[in-house]
Amino acid sequence: MMRKSRGVASVLMAVLGVVLAGAGPVLALQGVQVQREVRHELAAQQIAFPADQAQLPDALKRYAGEKVTTGGEAAAYARFISAQVAQVTGGKTYTELSAQPTTGKLTQAQQSALMGEALRGTLLSANQAEKLSWLLIGLGALLTAIGAVFALTGFSMRPPRIVVPDSPEALESLHLRLR
Repeated sequence: MMRKSRGVASVLMAVLGVVLAGAGPVLALQGVQVQREVRHELAAQQIAFPADQAQLPDALKRYAGEKVTTGGEAAAYARFISAQVAQVTGGKTYTELSAQPTTGKLTQAQQSALMGEALRGTLLSANQAEKLSWLLIGLGALLTAIGAVFALTGFSMRPPRIVVPDSPEALESLHLRLR
């Protein structure tokens, strides 16, 4: 009975290992695809930091003149937008501005805040998507490694084959061959 359960466990472990080892690269490739898509979409938008460093906050001066093509750059540009919106709105958010009575039309400050916050949110989403893609790649590599360990362990757990000779003569000849 123990021999049979060990055999079943080894097969199950090997199968699980093969499945995990197969799923790992798929997950990692999906992460790479997400990165490509984020970078392609950001490049297609042709967003660029102002070339004049004087227009940028001190923390963003190193981005002067650069195009936004990665999630990190998108997050930096979102900070630039936030500073620009704060300058136009006097530091107020869209919610604070919209609480003020109006004539039914959005004021220039409200429009700037609304558009700025929408673009900022989109850029921050691109940054988060790129960060998640790294998580997918890492998890894919981890699944592949765990799957390989499970598969190798499962294959090595197989019980040895026991050969029962048909007759005492066969047992003696087998014993003599093993010496």
